[in-house]
Amino acid sequence: MIKRKYEDGGVTDVLAREAEIRIEPVNDKRQRAAFVDLGRAFSDRLEHFVPQIRSEQLELVDPAKNPFFGHARVQLFMAMRAGKPVGRISAHIDELALAMPADQGFGPGTGFFGYFDAEDEDVARALLAAAEAWLAGEGMTRVLGPISLSIWEEPGLLVKGQDHAPMIMMGHHPAHYAAWIEAAGYARAKTLYTYDLDITKPFPPLIQRIVQSGHKNARINVRRVRKKDWDAEVAIILGILNDAWSDNWGFVPFSPAEVAYAGKKLRPIIHEELNMIAEVDGRPVAFMLTFPDINDALAKIRGKLFPFGWFHMLRWLKHPKGAGMRVPLMGVLKELHNSRMASQLAFMMIEEIREQAKTKFASTRGEIGWVLEDNQGMVAIADTIQSQMNREYAIYERKLV
Repeated sequence: MIKRKYEDGGVTDVLAREAEIRIEPVNDKRQRAAFVDLGRAFSDRLEHFVPQIRSEQLELVDPAKNPFFGHARVQLFMAMRAGKPVGRISAHIDELALAMPADQGFGPGTGFFGYFDAEDEDVARALLAAAEAWLAGEGMTRVLGPISLSIWEEPGLLVKGQDHAPMIMMGHHPAHYAAWIEAAGYARAKTLYTYDLDITKPFPPLIQRIVQSGHKNARINVRRVRKKDWDAEVAIILGILNDAWSDNWGFVPFSPAEVAYAGKKLRPIIHEELNMIAEVDGRPVAFMLTFPDINDALAKIRGKLFPFGWFHMLRWLKHPKGAGMRVPLMGVLKELHNSRMASQLAFMMIEEIREQAKTKFASTRGEIGWVLEDNQGMVAIADTIQSQMNREYAIYERKLV
């Protein structure tokens, strides 16, 4: 019977009531499919959840297809009770994260849990204990989560904002998961925010003046991403990203394989009018990506491409009329951080994207995020353009002893 000591000095039976719960490792293709399907079953219970495409979810946990596995050790687990699956979790170690400075959130000794779903608190504790035991056995001294699997995929647990549907590539979780994780001895390490924006309204006069001033500056050129040169554009964007975010909490650089993978995956949802690169003296120094919210389409086809969902999806991808718009990533080279030009470039890109989304795609709302709680620059931009915080995600941590 597996047991764990908690901070109060007491001993808690984490297998719950005389080994009623059994934790099983997931190691082969059939088991990975069951792992994904269990997560889908949990998600189907949630109000406002949008079903995702199953094949895409299978690919994310497939070592042969997801390049994250090229620099990570991953163990998936499922919880069983009376022969039925009642929960799941991942435990993983990112070698690139281990190489980062400890004062940036990850670093030596840091492992992760993710893909967390549980039928009840007993199951939650058993799953967390299994992930912790595996990580400790691999030499880890600290665990962070939920992060599923990469920090660039779905980081954090939704703790506020369950009253509306998530946008593209954002997690959606029941409110009670937070209490279960905290009861297992976890404390919040970091909070991530998303911000909702009414894009039908013009920005305040101050922002308009800043944008107009930028357009008059001959050194500045804000241009659309060129899809015909997509591979080169991806290299530019991720080069800026790796520089701009390199001092941020939780930063992990993209590997070359991940750059190629991300470029291939993102291309179908890229519309040139919605994605910008800013140049100063002809040199790319900033970017902003905007994704039409594919969840709008997935909700209509219930995440199923066959027999007819693929037709609706192809038509939507070509012209996502009325879709919400999410800005998941933007960056400005570090040399410009804390400068007037950095904010000016950001406002210029946001305004151009807002106008294109409104006029060409008939969009009415956008979402910015996720944004780290202590990213003062981005929080200030979100406040200045009068967006409203609409979702909050928590990343938890616990020492392994």
